[in-house]
Amino acid sequence: MKRSEELKPLSHEHHHALFFAKRLRDEGEAAVPDFREFWRTEGEIHFRIEEEVLLPGSELDGPGGDDDVARMLDGHLDIRRRVRSVLEGEPTEEEIHALGTALTEHVRFEERTLFPRIESTLDEDKLKDLAVRLRQAENPPG
Repeated sequence: MKRSEELKPLSHEHHHALFFAKRLRDEGEAAVPDFREFWRTEGEIHFRIEEEVLLPGSELDGPGGDDDVARMLDGHLDIRRRVRSVLEGEPTEEEIHALGTALTEHVRFEERTLFPRIESTLDEDKLKDLAVRLRQAENPPG
């Protein structure tokens, strides 16, 4: 499916996440230092922007009324917990691989289900407004 121009920056970040998720699954512990840098500089921020800008601007119901929104937020929580365990603990190879798998499944859900719903829900003007807010969140003044 072709992604709207307005959501392409988030999809581009998803490609980075898939790259690191594959490395976690394939390389295990050897991939953790690079994943740590990715998470610090991109992944953590990406989650925050989706929660604070994308969802409020999407016109979708909240998690109590929309199963896809609930799934996205549950996925974020699960992945954050897994990341903390991997980056702050002494994870097993199985835990590292599980993080890679969870991240892959989450990104695919957003790309295949959630983003198309947002794109079909918002008219062109609202999508453009959302894109402006996403860019501002990615590049705050200062």
